[in-house]
Amino acid sequence: MSAEGDHQTETVPDWKREEVADLAELIDTYESVGIVSIAGIPSRQLQAMRRDLHGSAELRVARNTLLVRALDDADDGVEELTDEVDGQVGLIGADANPFGLYRELEASKTPAPINAGEVAPNPIEIPEGDTGIDPGPFVGELQQVGAAARIMDGSIQVTEDSTVLEEGEEVSQTLANVLGELEIEPKEVGLDLRSVYADGILFEPDELAIDIDEYRADVEAAAAAGRNLSVNAAYPTAETAGTLLGKGSTEAKSLGLEAAIASPALADDLVSRADAQMRALAANIDDEEALPEELRGVTAPAETGDDESSDDQSADTESEPDADADDEDDDDDDGDASEGLGEMFG
Repeated sequence: MSAEGDHQTETVPDWKREEVADLAELIDTYESVGIVSIAGIPSRQLQAMRRDLHGSAELRVARNTLLVRALDDADDGVEELTDEVDGQVGLIGADANPFGLYRELEASKTPAPINAGEVAPNPIEIPEGDTGIDPGPFVGELQQVGAAARIMDGSIQVTEDSTVLEEGEEVSQTLANVLGELEIEPKEVGLDLRSVYADGILFEPDELAIDIDEYRADVEAAAAAGRNLSVNAAYPTAETAGTLLGKGSTEAKSLGLEAAIASPALADDLVSRADAQMRALAANIDDEEALPEELRGVTAPAETGDDESSDDQSADTESEPDADADDEDDDDDDGDASEGLGEMFG
């Protein structure tokens, strides 16, 4: 009797072996493997989610004991996911990186009504406005759950935004009825990613929930600061060589003008500068008889000489080296950065 009992204990049904093998195949097939919570999702909606994920991710639901067995048999640290196998969960695999998988699952969530006995996932609020419901007992139910309600202009109205339940509190039957009557759906239904394993790293949801736009702006700001540092330190790189050459050319021209160095490249500017200085001097001489005829009655030119414009241009280049001269480089860099972020976050 004992031997027969031991024999029966060691026998594993074929369907369990096949299920574990299928789960192991999913783990080996995809770049990212995670555990998702499916609690509270109706069967029909879960099937719809599976169809929506087709082509980008695969969801498998099995007994927790079989999930643990498949994860334990896997290599490369995937067994760390066994800590998340608790309650109603499923195994999900995707070729997208963890950030892309998290974003896809969050985007697929849909609003849903909340039932009595459930815990509020966030503060529940009844907004100010006309409920469109005729006067009757419903105004009392609103007041009972904590909403500021009264009968006005022939209908029941909520006179101010009213928080009727705080996050983590249990929903009463009365509140569930009120929310259903007002068609308020305070929760989201979808696959909640508990943890995902990829490239030897275990990612938690709070590590994946990042603001992509903010992250992109930070990367672009860092790239701009790096270009500024490279230019101001005269450290040439492929991205800043053009700006450094432009800055050097401007500074060399300013130096040549200040030193009055005669060269074909500076001849026109030197002549223009000398002419402006001569006219400024002539304008300050009161005795016109002392001036050549062509300089009599001239007015001083505006103080926008080549020397000042050159100095301004040089100063602008030092303070904002990535402004005009680097526009084309910036466009190329931003394109590369956007492509890289796209690959990172899916």
